[in-house]
Amino acid sequence: MNHVVATPPPVIIDVPVTLIAIVRPEPEVGGYSASIPALPGCHTQGETLDEVRANLREAAEGWLAVAHEDAGLGQP
Repeated sequence: MNHVVATPPPVIIDVPVTLIAIVRPEPEVGGYSASIPALPGCHTQGETLDEVRANLREAAEGWLAVAHEDAGLGQP
């Protein structure tokens, strides 16, 4: 008798997180630079604080997506 055990699919849950960013004015070149210390190598810049905020969100999402893929957790 052949028993096939089906593995249940993973459950995906959205988990909101708060990440602290360090934003520095760049008076010599204008605008701002920013980084998220909890995500090593996650840096961005922008002309305004609103632009930096949007760029930080995009940078963090990209950083987390790459970490997810590197961990072998990417969807097939």
